[in-house]
Amino acid sequence: MVRRPPSQAALQSLVVSRQHEGAPLQQFLSERLSLSRRAAKAMLDGRSVWVNRRCVWITHHQLHSGDTVEFPKAVAEAARRQPGSAREQVAPKQQERTHVRVLVETPDYIVADKPAGIVSCDDPKSVEAILRVQLSEPNLQAVHRLDRDTTGCLLFAKSFAAFSAAVDMFKTHRVKKTYHAICVGRFAHARFTVDSPLDGQPAVSHVSRESVSADASFLRVGIETGRTNQIRRHLASIRHPVVGDRVFGLKTARDPRLATLPRQMLHASSLSLPDPVRPHEEIKAHSPLPADFRRALKMFGMGK
Repeated sequence: MVRRPPSQAALQSLVVSRQHEGAPLQQFLSERLSLSRRAAKAMLDGRSVWVNRRCVWITHHQLHSGDTVEFPKAVAEAARRQPGSAREQVAPKQQERTHVRVLVETPDYIVADKPAGIVSCDDPKSVEAILRVQLSEPNLQAVHRLDRDTTGCLLFAKSFAAFSAAVDMFKTHRVKKTYHAICVGRFAHARFTVDSPLDGQPAVSHVSRESVSADASFLRVGIETGRTNQIRRHLASIRHPVVGDRVFGLKTARDPRLATLPRQMLHASSLSLPDPVRPHEEIKAHSPLPADFRRALKMFGMGK
């Protein structure tokens, strides 16, 4: 069944200009209506947005110059009143936001050192939102994601064109990502590959043992694919879950040290790829192990 838009009198219309050629629909709504990305996504999730008279709810639906985007005026007003929208934000809250360290910056991209306890994007308090204000880059967009409690290298694009080029680059498997993890138990293999499919899709993780103690192991993991929670799920599937993982890890913590960990000990240590916009150049970034990770290594007898 095709959903039809409401009567024209109840609608607000926006025409896509050349400035927003290629922009994702969620981003367009957020910018044109001064909404948080969460509020814009809520409009889409509610099936309240039409593009050229067709109902569209895909956040990354690509717009073209001349497209007409329509939505009920009442829905737009309700979205503007949501906490986190530009109309609701005040300067003191923006000033209190955490500063995010930039590891590498090129004319088109930024690699940030993502802290724990914060989402990558699609939230007013995300790394993406913080960096937009911090760097005065309103079009900054996360190319990929890390879990809320995973730390380390996270790539952002400064423009829609750079974002699209980077997404295409990720599809070619030319992006190298290395993670470090502390897992439960003594990992018996110096090197091991886990290739169990996830969600019906191929998934490959290459695991190398860095060090081991009586109760835990320090691992380096390279991934060929980027499935949701891939490393955490793969390590759990071979009975070596990431320590501190409350979702895929041990359901009961017999070792009292596990209960003291604030998060899963997973860190995106390095990221490298050919520059998607400048193919003769390379983007390379390294993030050192954060303090809580180093404390966990020491607690399990693998740190200095």
